[in-house]
Amino acid sequence: MTDTPEPPRFAGWDERPAGGLGPDRPGPPRIPPYRGHRWRWAATAAVGALLAGSGAGWAVYTKLNGNIRTDSATERELRKWESERPPAGPPNAENVLLIGSDSRKGSNRRYGRGGGQRSDTTMLLHLAADRKSATAVSLPRDLMVEVPHCKRSDGTETGPRTAQFNSAFALGGPACTIRTVEKLTRIRVAHYMILDFVGFTRMVDAVGGVQVCLNRPVQDAEAHLTLPAGRQTLHGEAALGYVRARKSLGNGSDTQRMQRQQQFLGALVKKVQSNGVLLNPTRLYPVLDAATSSLTTDAALASLRGLYELVRSTRSIPTDRVQFLTVPREEYRFDRNRDELVQPDAERLFGQLRRDLRVTVTPPPDSAEAPVRTGEGAPSGRPEGSPSPAPGSGPAFPGTTAEHGSCE
Repeated sequence: MTDTPEPPRFAGWDERPAGGLGPDRPGPPRIPPYRGHRWRWAATAAVGALLAGSGAGWAVYTKLNGNIRTDSATERELRKWESERPPAGPPNAENVLLIGSDSRKGSNRRYGRGGGQRSDTTMLLHLAADRKSATAVSLPRDLMVEVPHCKRSDGTETGPRTAQFNSAFALGGPACTIRTVEKLTRIRVAHYMILDFVGFTRMVDAVGGVQVCLNRPVQDAEAHLTLPAGRQTLHGEAALGYVRARKSLGNGSDTQRMQRQQQFLGALVKKVQSNGVLLNPTRLYPVLDAATSSLTTDAALASLRGLYELVRSTRSIPTDRVQFLTVPREEYRFDRNRDELVQPDAERLFGQLRRDLRVTVTPPPDSAEAPVRTGEGAPSGRPEGSPSPAPGSGPAFPGTTAEHGSCE
């Protein structure tokens, strides 16, 4: 970035002339020039403190802003295929693609040496236009999808193919993944974020760890994970092993791994909100530093201001309306180790999100959590034994919320 970014502007900054509002409606007393200058400086410093948790204000803001990486090649590639992309949805509703990369480059080499990078975890996050709900849909890495014509990082091109979903990221990076998601869902992706292993561990450490509950001890050499049974708080490396473990937790399927990831992220969101991180400068700074130092985004989000505006618009969403689910899928007909979409359920889900209509997340049968409803829509199917959604509550899908972690 060559230009110094402008700091965020907030509601309450009065940019009207200092004079009155008319002969019959005098304005507030005029502030002497030196006091007005001092007030503006103090306001700027306060904003810097809010964002950075430091009296250094602007310097810290600039540091955090410079941490974020953007990939202009992705935007150029997406513009090239603009005619094939779906139209934007309802005003103010946004869809953000969250990609957890398993790249072993740089500081991630300590997690092994793999060939290239793949999308270890991918979620499509839908933010309702009224910002009263957020819905994150997990896309299985083993889901068989139509991957479009994509451009590799070396400039060579690949033809369209039917392949595992996570191969799109390995073939053509975020541009190929975004186009694959849009082809699959017909939902326009407005923004994307890529977080690597190091970024995840630093984020968990920045909030003081996340609490989980285990029914039995876990010993997983492949995931570098040794945990006792019971309630415990996981920090960086242990948290990463917990959300990535596949063979030692549950039945070894990617299905249960995604459910565990959803519960963990829900608990992370709940802790951030309950601890007042977003409103406490001393707690907010390490979270922002951890997030931005391992984050790659589109240009619109590649600044602290862009990220702040996105977070600010969502911080009032109650935890019971931050919901997580997995796209309806079943065993792939040609390979039991792969997945395919269940129709018409998957299209029903995508259609609701495209139109910013209601979706109901129904908790597992053994949970006391009540169904969560967002937006508008009509009822649909639900897992056997789960609570019935209220009439008009929208299609129901198995899932969880940030209110319902692994210990509830």
